[in-house]
Amino acid sequence: MQRQPFAEGSAEGRTASGDAPAGLAALLPDAVARHAEAIGAAKAGRDVPGLLMLAVLAGAFIAFGAMLSTVVLTGGSEAIPFGLRRLLAGLSFSLGLMLVVVGGAELFTGDTLMVMAVASGRLRLVRMLRAWLIVYVGNLVGAVGTAALVFLSGHLLMADGAVGRTALGIAAAKAGLPPFQAFILGILCNVLVCLAVWLSMSARSVTDKIAAVVLPVAAFVAAGFEHSVANMYFIPLGLMLKLGADGAFWSAAGTSATAYPTLDGTGLVANLIPVTLGNIVGGGVLVGIVYWFVYLRSRSGPTPEP
Repeated sequence: MQRQPFAEGSAEGRTASGDAPAGLAALLPDAVARHAEAIGAAKAGRDVPGLLMLAVLAGAFIAFGAMLSTVVLTGGSEAIPFGLRRLLAGLSFSLGLMLVVVGGAELFTGDTLMVMAVASGRLRLVRMLRAWLIVYVGNLVGAVGTAALVFLSGHLLMADGAVGRTALGIAAAKAGLPPFQAFILGILCNVLVCLAVWLSMSARSVTDKIAAVVLPVAAFVAAGFEHSVANMYFIPLGLMLKLGADGAFWSAAGTSATAYPTLDGTGLVANLIPVTLGNIVGGGVLVGIVYWFVYLRSRSGPTPEP
């Protein structure tokens, strides 16, 4: 009788190295773990200008996804059920991570998986923290810069200012979150984001990479979880509108700046700090360290780079 092909996740189907046998469409989880560990060590060795520029791109890419999801959320509340609207917004937002994963960029939330290289001894903690700082600053520049371009473009005047009103509502809601709630929402968000990145690492084609990121990203957006880099776009854009929009916008949008008392610089900082910490816990610990423990802890890693 003809022997059946190995199931993708079966132990029997593994090669000696742990990679998927020829013919399978994706890497097996233990191979993905080694791949993630190696990528984490390599990222920290990239030169500062290159790392910073890739981080700026990632901030802009996530901002594009956030911009699209804002448009999708605008209007139609009576015709489209709440859950469906949230799902559509999440699917739209996934554009951002698609651009990061396929286009090549450095996103802080995904880079929390670098802890795997630290845990294995392939990367010093200080080198990881240095890379995180560079990427975080670059993401901030890219996201805020894109927000400024969107504000100046007149895009927010679409639908008689309804898009701008939606952007204000999103920003004010985020700026008004209690810190502990923002922290927990940040944890949940980056579990899903890093799982999306993890799945994309297993993929062998562009189509597979895109398919891998869509549903995890759609899930965190639909559920209202908090992504630090996305908030670098949402909240500054809301601040630009609140402080810089003219009377014509407020008249068309049917609202006023005083309707958004939580939207200020303090609200921005009060959101980004707990959300960022939550993102680190969610991606670095609940995904990175968990997978390191399962697949890599028994290996004795080489001496960390100097």
